[in-house]
Parts: sequence; C-alpha cells; structure tokens
Amino acid sequence: MGFNLDLFLTTAVTLFVIVDPPGLLPVFLGLTRRLDLAQRRRAAWRASVVAFAVIAVFALFGRQILTYLQVSVPAMTASGGLLLLLVALDLLMGRAEEPTSHDGVNVAIVPLGTPLMAGPGAIVAMMLAVQQQPDLAGYLTVGAALIVVMLLVWLAMRYADALRSLLRESGTVLASRIAGLLLSAIAVQMIADGVFGFIDAH
Repeated sequence: MGFNLDLFLTTAVTLFVIVDPPGLLPVFLGLTRRLDLAQRRRAAWRASVVAFAVIAVFALFGRQILTYLQVSVPAMTASGGLLLLLVALDLLMGRAEEPTSHDGVNVAIVPLGTPLMAGPGAIVAMMLAVQQQPDLAGYLTVGAALIVVMLLVWLAMRYADALRSLLRESGTVLASRIAGLLLSAIAVQMIADGVFGFIDAH
C-alpha cells in the first residue's frame, strides 16, 4: 500500500487538536515575555524539535519503555498534570516572567516541548496510531502527519510576535495570567484523568 491520505488527515487533525497551537500562544508569550526576539525564536524552534523527538520516540518504543520502567499511562498523565500545575502557578503569580537562562532553552524543553506539546495525550495518540499500522507505508504516513503538525506549531510560535505586538506589554501580562488560569484547569483535568485511570485499571 502507498500513501494513505485518510490516515494522514485523521492523524494530523487528531494531533493538531491535542497539541492546540492557538491555545499554546498565550502560554508561549507568557513564558518568553522577558526574552528578546532572537531568543524567543530559538525557544520556539527548540520546543518544536523536543516535542517531535519525544513523541517520535514514544510512538516507536513507548510500550517497551513504559513496560520496562513499570510505569502506566495514568501515572504519566498524573505526573504531567502535576508538572503543568507548578508552571501554571508560576504564571499566575508572575514568577515565570523572570529572565530565562540559557537563551530560553529551559523553557523550550520544559514546559513547552514537554509536557505542553508532547503531553500524554499526544504521546498516547501517536502510540496507538503507529500500533495500528500493518506496514512501513502506514508508519511513514503517521510520521509525515507528525512532521506537518510540528511544523504548524513551530510556525504559530515563530510568528507569535505579531500577536505580542498587538497585545503590547499590558496585554501580554494579561495573556500570561489567563494562560496560567487555563493551564491550571488543564493540569487538574490531567491529574483527574490519571486518578480515574488508576481506578479503572484496578
């Protein structure tokens, strides 16, 4: 079998909705508020590369990794939720507005690259998509969908400066506070999903 357009579109749309680039923009602006233009662009690129690498590794070897470490998907979901909750509290309190070291590399890796972009939802979705493919063509189609979505996410963050210019300083601060509120809700939902996953499993 050759390239499967339906599989490509289904995988790409599913992953795009889970990663949610429009929803990432306020968080990205809040976390990189003290970085200059070049640093923000480097952070956007690094976050996209980190997210792609994490999702790709788990898509190929996720089951083996989790089995070897004796870690369940609910445990990974709950831990990701706890990490996001800490980031959300920093955004709400304004502590995330301090200058980021290493040209934004810390922000790019955590929490942007993972668990915001490469979170449990995206990882599990890609793991399932890969496991359902019977041949190499299916693997390549799923991989192409992942690449396209990560490029779209990178473009959204790469040109977030237009939104930043529109919001100005006060608007960016407000966006970071709103992002913190939304992120805290996402974090609590992830923790709840992890807890209910434990309950269902046992």
